Amino acid sequence: MRATYMFGAGDVRVVDAPDPTIEQPTDAVLRVAAACVCGSDLHPFHTMPVRERGSSMGHEMIGVVEEIGADVRTVKPRDVVIVPFVWSCGECDFCREGLQTSCRFGRQRTGGAQAQYRRAPLADGTLYRLDVDEDDERMPGLLTLSDVYGTGYHAALTGGAGPGKTVAVIGDGAVGLLAVLSARQLGAERIILMGRHDARTDLGRRYGATDVVAARGDEGIAAVRDLTGGDGAHVVVDAVGHLPAYEQALGIVRDGGAVSRVGVPQYTSGPIGRTQFDRNITITGGVAPVRAYIDRLLPGILDGTVDPGAVFDREVGLEEIPEAYRLMDAREALKVLVRP
Repeated sequence: MRATYMFGAGDVRVVDAPDPTIEQPTDAVLRVAAACVCGSDLHPFHTMPVRERGSSMGHEMIGVVEEIGADVRTVKPRDVVIVPFVWSCGECDFCREGLQTSCRFGRQRTGGAQAQYRRAPLADGTLYRLDVDEDDERMPGLLTLSDVYGTGYHAALTGGAGPGKTVAVIGDGAVGLLAVLSARQLGAERIILMGRHDARTDLGRRYGATDVVAARGDEGIAAVRDLTGGDGAHVVVDAVGHLPAYEQALGIVRDGGAVSRVGVPQYTSGPIGRTQFDRNITITGGVAPVRAYIDRLLPGILDGTVDPGAVFDREVGLEEIPEAYRLMDAREALKVLVRP
């Protein structure tokens, strides 16, 4: 089969790779119907050291079941399935509590979605069967349930977005924009999007942003403070993952508020000391258990009341994936859909 591997910073190639097979009775083999390039894929694109064997890429996909192991019961061949980006058993205490990202038997993040085929361990606990055809026009929106929509929802939910709350979202990538959508769904009355790309912030306004702040750093903090009467926002979503964004979040959060981090941190330590303690600031967020949110987010996509798939503004074939990375790195694309 053909599959995408990264061999070092900036070095993305589509190469020949072994076809996946059933290795455990709980496995399934999937044909990739739709995949994409994620903003978090750009972190290794910038920093990954050279690796002779490379690393298989991609963690967001809709698949079609090709084969199942002897113990798989919830899906069958030809089923169309959402593939959350972390494998999970669905049976342990963490999975039952809705924290599939801490599954006692899975936890490893899914890789290899930017390919023609893929092995899915723990198929019963991970895969979510859809009653749609693989050519359904809602496929882009359904694909967001494998990561970015659930991650944006996780950010807004854990931060406490709701009626009477002001939410500020740092970052106008797909996760940030879908955090805006989620905050609006949860009832937030004022949503401030901090971003500098007009096409993206325009989509943010469509999703429910009431204000847009293009400034960063101290100037951005001052702008948000001015919009909120000096108090700051009840909920601040860091959808970026770099230390300056986290420091900006701490600068605009209201006393008693929460900073919800869902951008993968590209730093090992940051401020969380006496200042945050004195202000009763909560630090929350984390790796989103997107499998837990599919049931509540799927109906809006199916009935057309929400359109998270609008974050996809380019589409490429599998062999064009290196160009997809270039487009996203150059900010020429927000998020690229891949049709193998």
